[in-house]
Amino acid sequence: MPVDVVDLREFYATPLGRASKESLRRALEKVEAIPSSVTVMGVGYPLPILDYLPEETLPKTIVLMPARQGALRWPTHGASRTALVDEDELPVANASMECIILMHALENVAEPAALLDEIWRILAPEGRLLIIATNRRGLWSRFEHTPFGTGQPFSKRQLGVLLRKAKLTPIIWTEALNFPPVRYRGLIRLYPLLEKVASRLWPVFCGALVIVATKRLYQGIPQPARKSKRAPVPVMAPQAAPRTALRESRTHRR
Repeated sequence: MPVDVVDLREFYATPLGRASKESLRRALEKVEAIPSSVTVMGVGYPLPILDYLPEETLPKTIVLMPARQGALRWPTHGASRTALVDEDELPVANASMECIILMHALENVAEPAALLDEIWRILAPEGRLLIIATNRRGLWSRFEHTPFGTGQPFSKRQLGVLLRKAKLTPIIWTEALNFPPVRYRGLIRLYPLLEKVASRLWPVFCGALVIVATKRLYQGIPQPARKSKRAPVPVMAPQAAPRTALRESRTHRR
């Protein structure tokens, strides 16, 4: 069952949600996924990440929230740049977005492959795609009091297969949420230190996978084995007589 947009907003207002935002911010600084002064589109619930965008990028940013999830107004001041859409048919022109963010999206849509096909259509050549998805091996996928515990989690291999089928090439892999999803305030204060240790000891058990991919314009198509073909011969072209006909003509002459 997909997570509701109200639950997402309430989670990121809690101490654990704010610690999650800081962990995602550190992961984004590590990969430098979002260039400045580009058109950015967020799909799903990318609002926690949009708070860290460069100021010159914000006026060129739009947010598309799936109908199964619901939508919230963003930004809170000024004209709204949020739309409620069907994830299978995004109302965006081909190759018009230079950077796309997927957060709380792949886990909660009915067909992740169809969504990635739409992303390929919209993404500009050499554009950037930033994906934040729940790690199947992490503790966060096993607790339902966070939005990372709802929907379908993915392993690194599963995400790689999905991206290759959608003609998207992953170029950077990293992780976030390298601490347990415990709501105890005293432990939350230690999460930045715990995350530094955990990212070196057991990054495979992180809570979220962070992937930066780019659009692949050309894809190799397997060629089937060629069958032998008969060469056409013109009707009026002279042809050699078969051997049986030659033998019969010789016997008649005798």
